[in-house]
Amino acid sequence: MEPAEFRREFPEESQYIEFKNGVGRDALQETIVAFSNAEGGVILVGVSDSGDVVGRSLDGGTPDAIHQVMRDIHSPGRYSLHRVSIGGREIIVIAVARRQEGFAQMSSGIVRIRKGTRDEPLFGSELQHFINEKSATRYELTPTDVSATAASPQLLGAFSEAFGWDPQNAADRLTELGYAAEGNLTVAGVLYLTKDPSEILGKSYIELLRYRDDSIDYDLRIEIKGPLPNQVRTALRRINDELGTELVVLGAQRFDLPRVPPVVIREALANAVAHRSYELNRTPVRIELRPSTVRVVSPGGLPEPVTVENIREASAPRNLSVIAALRRFGLAEDAGRGIDVMEDTMLEEMLDPPQFEDRDHEVAVSLPVRSAVAPSERAWIRELEQRGNLEGPDRLVLVHAARGETLTNAKVRQILQTDRHDARTVLHRLRDAGFLEQRGERAGTTYRLTGTLAPPAGLRLGPDDLASLIVDLAAERPISNADVREATGLDRTEARALLAKLVDEDRLVQMGERRGTRYHRPVPE
Repeated sequence: MEPAEFRREFPEESQYIEFKNGVGRDALQETIVAFSNAEGGVILVGVSDSGDVVGRSLDGGTPDAIHQVMRDIHSPGRYSLHRVSIGGREIIVIAVARRQEGFAQMSSGIVRIRKGTRDEPLFGSELQHFINEKSATRYELTPTDVSATAASPQLLGAFSEAFGWDPQNAADRLTELGYAAEGNLTVAGVLYLTKDPSEILGKSYIELLRYRDDSIDYDLRIEIKGPLPNQVRTALRRINDELGTELVVLGAQRFDLPRVPPVVIREALANAVAHRSYELNRTPVRIELRPSTVRVVSPGGLPEPVTVENIREASAPRNLSVIAALRRFGLAEDAGRGIDVMEDTMLEEMLDPPQFEDRDHEVAVSLPVRSAVAPSERAWIRELEQRGNLEGPDRLVLVHAARGETLTNAKVRQILQTDRHDARTVLHRLRDAGFLEQRGERAGTTYRLTGTLAPPAGLRLGPDDLASLIVDLAAERPISNADVREATGLDRTEARALLAKLVDEDRLVQMGERRGTRYHRPVPE
């Protein structure tokens, strides 16, 4: 956008437009809260009060500073950050949505609302009227028709133990923490203290669907009912059983690699059952198991101010009492850490990151079962970790080195999507630890894998060399799929595909079936 065009589109501040030179904490809080409590708006950071573009880049610590301001605000509206270039100068656009439920407050407790170009504080009767209009009751705290005395004694005992209560005082504690009200169990209480909450709350259970391919037809459907902790445990066990593990043999070592780390599945399930809208009682939490993906779908959109874009920075649990109890049972991470654990664990395991989708009426998280990093490469990294500590980015850089690539600062920036300084830090750390060898200096510096760290053949050899290795191995004696895996580091599926290709090319002959299958070189005529 050119400056003249910007001036035409944004001639001055208004009900929906605010100019800011920088990201000062208090001034930013005032406008964000005011927009959240009114009709929403956009803050243009890097624009003076008179509308002149002075510039502000969305880099360095600026995004973190803005996210921290949002965390300091009590219940802000949803927001997103964007960058716009005006005549070669970059400015930051903070788009703030109106809160649909409840209201926002500054960290000091002050409530403001946008009136024209001013962020007005509310006091006295005006504040009371505003709060009365905006306040919303959490559905999980709604009393049901189930008497608190009808709670299962066994479940109440387990619940008291999880919280560290004296069971004799459980009735009072249930009321204090929102699991009972007016002598009856609340929605949250029913989820934990009745044997089948779905009899009272509708489809408050987990539905598991298994698909053999990417079609719309499933071959298995299971309804997982019972108290909420039982649902999560049963679903977690069933998913892990269905997924199984990748068995990789590297020399004398065997590695059982989870296709999706159990802690990631646990957090996806915990988020789904804890943050779902229980008002939508005709829809269960749904798990879709496919060969390529585990997808967990939760009824209801993301709670304000959380969006797919800021899901890691923002936190707004819809059902505070539900998630608090789930943590007490050891089935969820501490507040605000669930998404971090999911994304960081997938990164550490060199798996593709979780993908989140908000469709207003439901939220889905997709966990990829496979990634661009092969199981054999993941196993090799596990083996390297026995020789020294590796940090998150180190693993992926070493995988590229194992594939025979010559590493440079530019190449590592491309691999990790990072800046020059961080790329240099990773390369020097791996060099100093003995994983990489440096060649040259300054602009001509390159790095290669240290010679003593040779990866398995499946990583370092090209397709033709790998095929020749297997044919030579079969010339000595009949070989099995397990022999190929041990010699190359390939997984079972990769080894089977390679053997089948060699049979099709008449370079190997197959004997036997299933576990008795062996392969040998063709006998010359």
